[in-house]
Amino acid sequence: MMEEYEIIEKIREYFDDNYEIMRLEGGHAITEDVKQLALTQVLLYYKKMKDVATKVTDTEVKLTLPDQKTPKGRNFTIEGVVDIVREDDETWMYDIKTHDPDFILSNKDLYEKQLNVYAHIWQELRKEALDSTAVISTAFPQALKQAYLLNDQYRIEFEMAKWKPLIPIPFIQENVQDTISDFACIVDEIEDKKFHPAPVDVLKEKLQGSNAIFGQRVCRECDARFSCLSFREFVTDKGKGIRGNFAKYFEDFGSDTDQEEWVNSNLQGKNPDNINSN
Repeated sequence: MMEEYEIIEKIREYFDDNYEIMRLEGGHAITEDVKQLALTQVLLYYKKMKDVATKVTDTEVKLTLPDQKTPKGRNFTIEGVVDIVREDDETWMYDIKTHDPDFILSNKDLYEKQLNVYAHIWQELRKEALDSTAVISTAFPQALKQAYLLNDQYRIEFEMAKWKPLIPIPFIQENVQDTISDFACIVDEIEDKKFHPAPVDVLKEKLQGSNAIFGQRVCRECDARFSCLSFREFVTDKGKGIRGNFAKYFEDFGSDTDQEEWVNSNLQGKNPDNINSN
């Protein structure tokens, strides 16, 4: 088994390798201080989840539920990837998500549906034992980030103790078929090219477990938002005081801090002796 310092060095090595791959593929760089902050977040995440990480027996296990049929007779397959921990007489299944813990806790039913299907595949098709299922949130708490930036060791320890990235999700066998049926109906809608946007009233609602509203948090990540009638109505709503300012949604390059970091990091990548080079 690897020593603690060897694991930390491996994490640093993998982090650097992944960053270079992402930089080359995406064409974007970040400043050295932002890069170090990201690495610190990874290391703190490992520190918090070390007990689970060191016990994982199977990583990225692919689960497949084939030969399913939609109401209109189309064939489809459900696939997923999970991590498995076997210890003593217990087996845990973990699904890793980038959503923050508060959002997951407030919307447990959404994650329960997906994990229930995975658990069904694991138990019924693969005939493997399973005792518990859980979601692991990789979102980094803002309060912990601020404590680190202030170099407040007491606050860092306090926020680390508060941080609960592992969220148990109950496995309810009776709900599995309902979830599979939901998948089947969505497959039919996709194949029939029925892509109905959420009503504008939904876009105005605050998401449970979050201070953001649907139209800001969810729609901002959707590439189709600029051709979506609901989104257009949402951003030009008189009640929100932003009518006539629709252009800002096309020119959304992140916060001033994000833009400054992007400019500085790319300037660092330029040769100062050949500043006009492309």
